[in-house]
Amino acid sequence: EVQLQASGGGLVQPGGSTRISCVDSGLRFGDSAIGFFRQAPGKEREGIACISSGGSVTYYSESVKGRFDISKDNAHRTAWLQMTNLKPEDTAIYYCAADLQRISSVLCESGPSSLGYWGQGTQVTVSS
Repeated sequence: EVQLQASGGGLVQPGGSTRISCVDSGLRFGDSAIGFFRQAPGKEREGIACISSGGSVTYYSESVKGRFDISKDNAHRTAWLQMTNLKPEDTAIYYCAADLQRISSVLCESGPSSLGYWGQGTQVTVSS
């Protein structure tokens, strides 16, 4: 059973916007830091936006800072990644992850710990 499900994204023109949702069917979403990661063809997976369990602390990679925004609604066990001013180099499969142990910056830099898990990915293609 898939516990963390990402959806959204799709085909977007350069300069456009889109949003990815990440829904958690587990019971401890409110206690978990959430992160969005991406993996482009031929490249390693990178953490790009992470948020603390309570939603008050965020971390962004330099590649997306100022263009992407992460948010979290614990009542609905959902996190979002709003992406604006998209570039062709943003094309990748985007994943979300949850972690009960790591703070947002560490989650983005190191991925989930043994107390975390990955969700399924969703494709974002930026092309005209």
